[in-house]
Amino acid sequence: MLRNLFTAVQNGDVYSLIAIIITSVILIFLCLPSHEFAHAWAATKLGDNTAKYQGRLTLNPLKHLDLIGTAMMLLIGVGYAKPVPVNMFNLKNRKKDMALIALAGPMMNLAFGIVFAFFNILFVKFVCIPAMLRGYINISLLNLYSVIQFALSTTAQISISLAIFNLIPIPPFDGSRILGFFLPDRVYYKIMQYEQIIFIVVMVLLLGGFLSGPLANMMDNVLNGIYWLLCLPFGGISSFGGML
Repeated sequence: MLRNLFTAVQNGDVYSLIAIIITSVILIFLCLPSHEFAHAWAATKLGDNTAKYQGRLTLNPLKHLDLIGTAMMLLIGVGYAKPVPVNMFNLKNRKKDMALIALAGPMMNLAFGIVFAFFNILFVKFVCIPAMLRGYINISLLNLYSVIQFALSTTAQISISLAIFNLIPIPPFDGSRILGFFLPDRVYYKIMQYEQIIFIVVMVLLLGGFLSGPLANMMDNVLNGIYWLLCLPFGGISSFGGML
């Protein structure tokens, strides 16, 4: 994302610059905070008010954003916010409830991704394509449509990527808590003893690009599958002529 921003500035591409800024604002001030809000909401519903008492049961981004996680979002398109505190001793079924709380965050990102992908389809189908078929489009309008379409499609892509990224079944990602529901307590707590070390190793691998290929393939496959399903009521994805 940040690389695209620098390229747009260097090329003097005002419309690309606007599109990137809009997308970054949506992701940083909506998608990341909503992920943590979903954790806090699920924890509160399941009996733990720790996050609520610490002011985390809110969509206010200032309560959730983490400096390094936000920088990662801008640099590589995947980041994180401040973890929501959960006291498992307040939960009735600790392993099951922790798994549900962990699942809530990625599901929120997935929901946002699906919504933005759907709006992208609607915009292309009912605005862009009709305007092009009628020859009712000039360069200024085309640039405006490009800004809107870029913001919708990129937000959908990164939101879904966030969901998949957080479902990685190793600490400290949400997927490790979900995996913990299926593992014996002895094995799970042994793994969690090394959470910080595992986190550092994973961050090094991510920033070094060693996990980029497998994660990118997985994210592309999921995104393509979502678009394929969403496009079925409109005659299938081929009817959009590659505009998505």
